Amino acid sequence: MNTFIIILIVLAAITTAVVLVRGVITMAQGKDIGGKQSNKMMSYRVAFQLLTILLVLLLFWVGGRGAN
Repeated sequence: MNTFIIILIVLAAITTAVVLVRGVITMAQGKDIGGKQSNKMMSYRVAFQLLTILLVLLLFWVGGRGAN
């Protein structure tokens, strides 16, 4: 179970990084005049960061149950 959660954490972290890079590239190109695309990318990044944090907390919770 822990291995599965760790794989999900890695995938979520990689997805967060990809979305971050896409957002930075979008801003650097200057094509997003109104900022809609940048805001959309930022919202996705925050959502994936939240998912990653929740998965880490789940890993701690599941991993801590076997200690007792």
